[in-house]
Amino acid sequence: MTLSGVSFARAADGSEKSRTVKGHLPTGAPDFVYLPVDVPSGVREIEVAYTYDKPSVPEGTKENALDIGVFDERGTALGGRGFRGWSGGARDRFTISAEKATPGYLAGPVRAGTWHIALGPYTVAPQGMDYEVTVTLRYGPPGTTPRPVHPPERARGRGRAWYRGDCHLHTVYSDGKRTPAEAAAAAREAGLDFIATTEHNTTSGHGAWEGLWDEEFLILCGEEITTRNGHVVALGTDPGRFFDWRYRAGEDRFPRFARQVRRAGGLVVPAHPNCPFVGCQWKFGYAEADAIEVWNGPWTADDELAVAAWDNMLTAPPPGRGPVPAMGNSDAHAEPQKVGLPQTVVLAEDLSRQALLEGIRAGRSYIAESSEISLSLTAHGGHGEHAGIGERLAVRPEAEVTVRLKVSGAPAGATARLLTDEGEMFAAAVSDKPLEWRTTASLAPYVRAEIRHRPPVGSPPDLPGAMAAMTNPVWLGHRGG
Repeated sequence: MTLSGVSFARAADGSEKSRTVKGHLPTGAPDFVYLPVDVPSGVREIEVAYTYDKPSVPEGTKENALDIGVFDERGTALGGRGFRGWSGGARDRFTISAEKATPGYLAGPVRAGTWHIALGPYTVAPQGMDYEVTVTLRYGPPGTTPRPVHPPERARGRGRAWYRGDCHLHTVYSDGKRTPAEAAAAAREAGLDFIATTEHNTTSGHGAWEGLWDEEFLILCGEEITTRNGHVVALGTDPGRFFDWRYRAGEDRFPRFARQVRRAGGLVVPAHPNCPFVGCQWKFGYAEADAIEVWNGPWTADDELAVAAWDNMLTAPPPGRGPVPAMGNSDAHAEPQKVGLPQTVVLAEDLSRQALLEGIRAGRSYIAESSEISLSLTAHGGHGEHAGIGERLAVRPEAEVTVRLKVSGAPAGATARLLTDEGEMFAAAVSDKPLEWRTTASLAPYVRAEIRHRPPVGSPPDLPGAMAAMTNPVWLGHRGG
């Protein structure tokens, strides 16, 4: 939906002009409404401010929520060539000039042509939504755009090792409250080796981490693509690479953007797929997924559902592809949300973007609620064969296999569970000694482990406690049978 436009005449340097547009959006308004703004030459800075009403609504009904962003003179076509920023509902105003921009927006010249203010009516009350948008142009020399400094692709690290990371974080560059410096400090305090910057529908944070990485701490770039039918993390993509979010599952456009993520060197990771909030539940299927975020923040019922659904896919993966690995991230926005709760621990050849993404894609990883917990899950055959998390133990179907689980730093009273395609096959209290269980490849095509907290007092006897750590599978038997 495109509204009637706003026009400005050219003015003298040092002056500014403002125009205000008022309107009404009914229930059932399109996902995105565009306000054209004809920008003349000679503009140094554009500022946009907006407000909307929040009338009382019946109990159980969603109130008004209106997101905002902007596209420049290159247009609003899907793909984002004209994209200049998005803040969702986190801000009521933004400015863009060549020298600087409000977090969430991209600095650069305010060139002449038709710009479009993008309004996203996220939810609309039964009465509809009254809105007001004020556009201010300030005239003068354009200035110079600073060249962004992006994180390096590798750090010194420890060679082939297990590296801890949190790949879903937000700062003031979208709807978070932490600055990048505060987020980096929290990640180091949590014992992490790497993080990813994944702001909602914008890449403006990619250049905001200068001086916050070092030889032992790596920062990856990415984006949380926040559609109306679920969120997906574009993880470890080329710095500055933007991915559009303006589509729904029924439009069959997601495969195109998933391919764009992979061409940009990244992974496609559906985030919090069972989150109960509006627009957060994943509706696009998993045929394009490189991993699934089954654990998001402190353990909740929707994580339990996500793990169960992921476990089902281990034996019945999406058509045309193999099983999809699991990962976990904090999705931390502000205090008291903890960066690194949970964290994905990846076996990688070195501390580099490529090696970490390869480890995640291969499932050589486990998830832990903190850096205090470490574990090892291995499978051993009778002739020296062995395999670890994400690997395959190639033995005959009838060959006996010994599965060993070592855990350190588990919470008091924790229980270890070993699960196969048939469900839980072994459970025992976690201790200082390794746990062992024997099976065959014919009985267990895979084995994965969970470390669970002691269930709350008074909970049903068969209800497991909250997750403390979990692994991707060790695969048993030759591939294909």
